[in-house]
Amino acid sequence: MRKTCLNLVYELAKKDPRVVFVGSDLGPGVLDDMKREMPDRFFMEGVSEQHIIGMAAGLAMEGFIPYVNTIATFITRRCYEQIAIDLCLHDLPVRLIANGGGLVYAPLGPTHLATEDIAITRTLPNMTVVAPSDADEMARFMATTLDWPHPIYIRLGKGGDPVVTGNQKTFEIGRSVTLRDGTDIQIISTGIMSGRALDAAEALSIDGISVGVIHLPTIKPMDTVAVLLAAKSKMLVTLEEHFKAGGLGSAVSEVLIDANQIPERGILRLGLDDTFPLNYGSQDELLEAFGLQPPGIADSIRTALNVRN
Repeated sequence: MRKTCLNLVYELAKKDPRVVFVGSDLGPGVLDDMKREMPDRFFMEGVSEQHIIGMAAGLAMEGFIPYVNTIATFITRRCYEQIAIDLCLHDLPVRLIANGGGLVYAPLGPTHLATEDIAITRTLPNMTVVAPSDADEMARFMATTLDWPHPIYIRLGKGGDPVVTGNQKTFEIGRSVTLRDGTDIQIISTGIMSGRALDAAEALSIDGISVGVIHLPTIKPMDTVAVLLAAKSKMLVTLEEHFKAGGLGSAVSEVLIDANQIPERGILRLGLDDTFPLNYGSQDELLEAFGLQPPGIADSIRTALNVRN
């Protein structure tokens, strides 16, 4: 997913002279072709994330479209004030490409786990928040970024994730994707969790439970029409690789509360508990520990259905 995203920055730069790339202390070999062919539009800065946000804002004010790339925790936590004041206050078309959203950097521990990034970026006025599920969807999404007039936060997985949106031909910011139809329960998910939602839905179908899966690649602006339609099912489940507080589940709940439309058996929010993940290991191991692999997701839904009967 990351490779697709960055390669498309280079392809967009070939088509549009406004496109510039700003990296922060990335490894050798990143966009070497762009660096060689367009040295005046390729910048590799040091470990100074607050600076690169201000730099990108200045470039945007001069008519450029900067694509800024570094690790998700560093591009959000470390320079939040600059994102708020330099980018969002001025509503500038800067694209923040965040490596390793969620638990991708599990081997490096909690300092590198972007588990609150959706919460803090979606609260900012003018900010758009996007979490594609796979490389194919990332390619379709990147084609839309040239003409979008607002700042965008782009949450990347680690790459190599299964393609679950392959039947889609286009991407529209603010639109959902129905991956599976169902009548009893609707799972609303985002990012790489949509693939796991599909596996959990298949497991539940063996029990005679009909589960639909709605993928929200755009968390802000949200497809409120799709969310309200999903709320007509018996129970609505949100699924995310993020703290439950402030993320996708909170955003969906806000839509339903504002519309006074809660499903018969309520909303089940599945995500990370309110604690820093202190175990080291792989992304999959941490997801399993939090019950966010398909068997754990299916078990949580079964339990909620039994309790709420």
